[in-house]
Amino acid sequence: MSESELESSLLRAARRILRPLVRILLRNGITANVFQELARKVFVDVAYDEFGIDGKPQTLARVSVITGLNRKEVARLHKLEDVADSDRTWWNRAGTVIAGWTTDETFQTSAGYPLDLPFAGPSPNFSDLVKRYSGDMYPRSVADELLRLGAIEEVEGRYRLSNRGYVPGADPAAMVDILGLDTSEFITTIDHNLQSEEKLLQAKVLANNLPETHLQAFNAFSRRVSLNAIDEIAHWLNEHDAGKDSGGTDARFAAGIGFFQINRVVRPAQDDDAEDGESL
Repeated sequence: MSESELESSLLRAARRILRPLVRILLRNGITANVFQELARKVFVDVAYDEFGIDGKPQTLARVSVITGLNRKEVARLHKLEDVADSDRTWWNRAGTVIAGWTTDETFQTSAGYPLDLPFAGPSPNFSDLVKRYSGDMYPRSVADELLRLGAIEEVEGRYRLSNRGYVPGADPAAMVDILGLDTSEFITTIDHNLQSEEKLLQAKVLANNLPETHLQAFNAFSRRVSLNAIDEIAHWLNEHDAGKDSGGTDARFAAGIGFFQINRVVRPAQDDDAEDGESL
């Protein structure tokens, strides 16, 4: 593939990525000017952080060249506050707590289902779960936030897991946070596969002409199969994760798998008369 063909492919891919993102931004009152300022800031941040030469400190002049922005603009943007990523730790730990709840036999019934857990008292309890799987987060704070987000519910004085996968459906702001985290991780996987011979899993199965009468059944089937796979993967990860142990000299990774369902209209439902060619 020539350089011009690669550039055209990248721009087409960028447009596809941006369309659903812009749809969300416009729906929530984010203007093109605000997004442009953010995009320019990210270009400068990435250029400074990741595109130096031979480990040398990055220079304003080089950032100007590779971003196409003039030096004055680069200097201005570089002084702006970095794009926040402070919620990543919370989402990762919340997901780890729920994964532990679904895979650790200590917190499961004899049939392998997550127990309803009291906050404290005789083990097993929710506080034990949080201390084992969330690092140094306070159990009460974790419980309050998961309750607020609808990830757990309180039933007869005990906490019950609402979803085996962590999706904070009760809070649009939390879903938007996950939009940034999960999408960036997916694109990072694609970036790795573009650059490395050792490919990470990047797979999708899709039917392009599924009748609407089968859609609900597919959603239920794919959810069941995916959650079973997530349970098995979470169990493996929990067995091998070092937990709070940060000792040793080996590198440490955040590792996992993500699933999402695809429901996209390719043709709206049509009136029977219209299909027969009759005008209305």
